Amino acid sequence: MTAVAPPRHAGSTAARQLDWSLLVAVIALLALGCLLVWSATAHRPSLTGGDPQAYLLKQILNILIGVVIAVPVAMIDHRRLRLYAPACYLVVVAGLVLVLVLGATVNGSQSWIRLPGGFSLQPGEFAKVAIVVGMAVVLAERRDNARRSTRSARSDLLWALAVAAVPIGLVAIQPDLGTVFVLLVTGFGVLALAGTPLRFLAGLVLVAATAGYAAVRVGLLEGYQLARLTAFVNPGVDPEGIGYNAEQARVAIGSGGLFGAGLFHGSRTSGAYVPEQHTDFVFTVAGEELGFVGSSALLLLLAFVLWRGVRIARAAPDLFGRLLAGGVVCWFAAQIFENVGMTLGLMPITGLPLPFVSYGGSSMVACLVAVALLENVHLRGQDVAPV
Repeated sequence: MTAVAPPRHAGSTAARQLDWSLLVAVIALLALGCLLVWSATAHRPSLTGGDPQAYLLKQILNILIGVVIAVPVAMIDHRRLRLYAPACYLVVVAGLVLVLVLGATVNGSQSWIRLPGGFSLQPGEFAKVAIVVGMAVVLAERRDNARRSTRSARSDLLWALAVAAVPIGLVAIQPDLGTVFVLLVTGFGVLALAGTPLRFLAGLVLVAATAGYAAVRVGLLEGYQLARLTAFVNPGVDPEGIGYNAEQARVAIGSGGLFGAGLFHGSRTSGAYVPEQHTDFVFTVAGEELGFVGSSALLLLLAFVLWRGVRIARAAPDLFGRLLAGGVVCWFAAQIFENVGMTLGLMPITGLPLPFVSYGGSSMVACLVAVALLENVHLRGQDVAPV
């Protein structure tokens, strides 16, 4: 009698077939981010309350919360994900409305909901997930029915635009222009990946450019936002005022040289010359303390995550998976470019964290959920039994 092998457990099979190269790169970024956040805050008792490890421990907690939420997202059947998408989208939109009513204002933007225990929630970070998943659902449904008329296809495009427009509009009211930029690029990328006609995409670019120009001309931007644009166009203007952040960021990065001053030994970092260095300007810590070599390694890790995302999107078994993975890549690429670019003087200063590296609970959870979406698409392409 021939012995029958016991069936393989779906969970263990899924674990073996995860994209481990992607996970290793993300883990390396998380570890490096913890060190940079620790270095940026250890010498600031006014920020830490006298505990040099306070922000390190908080960042580790943020990561653990993100992992707990991300694991089921990666393992769930993507067909269930499509069913849950509308409810998740509505929860995010409700959060964006709530922050406009009860939110706290930080650096000119009413983007935060204060929680007990010193924690806070930034719904705008989860709007990135909502746009990726929501638009992917709408546009994939259009392609799943090949008999849909041209008129129905246009209707689906308008629905996809509406899915993106609601959170973008609510975030713009806060106002958080950095997040608006990422949401716009992400939404545009999902539309392009769905095969939207070029003339339609060109029209969207024209509308967005016209709206941005009109916002500046009619005075819809806040004073500090105009000041940031002025400092970007003319970096030498008022280096002790509106140009201070950008000037100090460039000085910190330039002082690192080839190999840097070493972790916890950066004079600009320990002297707290760069504002918001553990969040929006964390790349300056890498530039000063790890130098050109270390900061380049950080960028290579981020580039590797993007490359794996592109590979997963290309190998996706269906349009929904391709749009999910491609949308995440567009999101990460836009946010990395803006964050690093503003520290180098290549982009205007906005309040955007560096994915996986900057301190922040909402951003960390959203980024880890995005990685879970990539793994979900990858696993479905491997024909792994869903949970």
